[in-house]
Amino acid sequence: MASNVNPTVRRRRLGQELRRLRELKGMTAEEVAERLLVSQSKISRLENGRRSISQRDVRDLCGVYEVEDHRIVDSLMQMAKDSRQQGWWHAFGDIPYSVYIGLETDAASLRVYEPQVVPGLLQTRQYAEALIAGALPESGITDIEKRVSVRLRRQERIRDAEHPLRLWAVIDEAALRRRVGDRQLMREQLEHLVELSHQPHVTVQVLPFDMGAHPGINGQYAILEFPDASDSSVVYIEGVTSDLYLEKANDVQKYSVMYEHLRAQALNVEQTRQFIETIAKDYARETAGRFDG
Repeated sequence: MASNVNPTVRRRRLGQELRRLRELKGMTAEEVAERLLVSQSKISRLENGRRSISQRDVRDLCGVYEVEDHRIVDSLMQMAKDSRQQGWWHAFGDIPYSVYIGLETDAASLRVYEPQVVPGLLQTRQYAEALIAGALPESGITDIEKRVSVRLRRQERIRDAEHPLRLWAVIDEAALRRRVGDRQLMREQLEHLVELSHQPHVTVQVLPFDMGAHPGINGQYAILEFPDASDSSVVYIEGVTSDLYLEKANDVQKYSVMYEHLRAQALNVEQTRQFIETIAKDYARETAGRFDG
């Protein structure tokens, strides 16, 4: 569940405020870097929230921007202090997508398109275990279990009775047909998917093969939106060695329009449930056939 102080979101908010102060001063990131004798990339990382911001960084930047209101400086210094606290995910050690987890933890809504697998927030434990083991064949049992535990902890957002995450998932038919684990596991996963789709804050739509080419053909992505209007939406694209976060309004708009096309081409909610149930029954028959044979 969302914590009162989310360090990832605090860094983003602080970075946005520091960028605003720089732009009000009419300075470029390169000019600020020259004044502070640091690299331009450091200023950029501070402003986009990808790097921890120390209180000394804030003090130095406020000096360059000639911020005279002590209340503003004190507020920024407190945000810097909060941003260096650790989120719940740090208890699990080094998580490669910790930035994303921090954003997801504080998001009000999440729109995700998955072409290959069931979205992480909708996975059963058994499916997650089999998926991670298959995707990361060189990982040991301990690392797999850690990743599964993190995934299950993330799922608390959609079980939060007071402030549940508004989740909209468009899933390609391939994700339902791709057998992860055995047939029994897949049947249980698909039944779980149908069960969750009845939650008022969870919407699931399937994009069948028959739809042909579509705007999501290039791969998975997610759009995160936040309860605070000052927090810009983020498009997240997962990579093998690094992830991509798009925050420019034009980029977010393009992906949002793509998502609307995906939703329009996908089966509606009731058709989706019937479609998933049919595939789940196919897995059940295949399982029964194996035992009968």
